[in-house]
Amino acid sequence: MADTTRITVTLPSDQVAELKKLTDNVSRYVAEAVARQLRHQLLGADLQRYQEEHGEFTEEELARARSRIFGAAGPGDSASAA
Repeated sequence: MADTTRITVTLPSDQVAELKKLTDNVSRYVAEAVARQLRHQLLGADLQRYQEEHGEFTEEELARARSRIFGAAGPGDSASAA
């Protein structure tokens, strides 16, 4: 079991009600959401540092990244929604 620290978090009542509909372990759900957000922020910082060192990403680099992430169809493509 990972080392944990008990904290108090205040959330709007409607959010708590929706959380309880989704999960019986609100602490785990919130911990996973926080971990996801931390990864997102760390990745953003890494990408920013890369661009500061190597320049802005080219359209070709961005297209290649989108293809690797979303596949050939890309995000929002009607073929991927079928």
